Amino acid sequence: MSEGNATFMKEFVIVGFPGLHSSYYGLVSTAMFFVYICTLMGNGTFLTLFATEKCLHKPVYYFFLSLVISDVLFSTSTLPKAIARYWFQSGTISFLGCFVQMYLVHYFGTVNAYILALMAIDRYVAVCYPLQYHTLMTNKNVFILSLVAWCLAHACNLMMAIRAFPLPYCGTNNILHCYCDHISITRLACTDRTPYSFPAFVFAMVVLLGTLAIILFSYCCIVIEVLNVSSPGSRKKTFNTCSTQLIIIALYFIPRCFNYLAANIGITFNADLQITIVMLYSLLPPMINPIIYCLRTEEVKRILLKRLHKNQVSLP
Repeated sequence: MSEGNATFMKEFVIVGFPGLHSSYYGLVSTAMFFVYICTLMGNGTFLTLFATEKCLHKPVYYFFLSLVISDVLFSTSTLPKAIARYWFQSGTISFLGCFVQMYLVHYFGTVNAYILALMAIDRYVAVCYPLQYHTLMTNKNVFILSLVAWCLAHACNLMMAIRAFPLPYCGTNNILHCYCDHISITRLACTDRTPYSFPAFVFAMVVLLGTLAIILFSYCCIVIEVLNVSSPGSRKKTFNTCSTQLIIIALYFIPRCFNYLAANIGITFNADLQITIVMLYSLLPPMINPIIYCLRTEEVKRILLKRLHKNQVSLP
């Protein structure tokens, strides 16, 4: 159909994994539901502790709070529809709803990248400038930094959605993905997508590579500082913590960079494999982040164990 004869598309269809046999729909939807419940439980646990324990109202935990909220909202904007696709064979999503989901997916993803960079800076200041930490990283300053991150992530992602919305979508309405994102939507446009995809690609690379550079610089400085001044026991503890966090960071950033590069330089590979990679880096970090960043910290762990012990004692 030519661009001039384009008709207004009223809805899209979330295809999900195109090669998945219907006999596995129940297994896939159950796995997604399990991930979603674990994400809500893990992040909800920290939110409850933060709301009820005044001792957690410290700068580093305010960063955790932003990460937790962003993770929950990201998962909630993607997983329920993906679960419905396989659980109830309901893959349709309205035209406007798809663009709203696209905006939310990229918005919360950008917020996550910014917050991870701010958390790395917080640890850098705490380890390398411990005497100035309480002066620099006050609750007020952390709140301002977090607010800037949430606001800064808004502008470009909203602009991408606004520019993509009026494109002529006159061909198939099948989205080869488990949720709506900029790449999968603009591929369906009956026009040259370069003026729309290239700015989005540049923005994604600036966000991903910029925040990743900040994170790597911060951790390198932390490692150097720990090697210079800490005892062997402190070094081992710091390296264990850093290595675990860097694994999650690698899971978050590296596949995303590869996915954007592949989509914009013409690299194609199996659609099911590509969607699996995207779902892994999209959905696993929100489930694992509460354990890595929140529940493994000594203070949060102590409070949680105290709560569990208190509940066990109160049981008849």
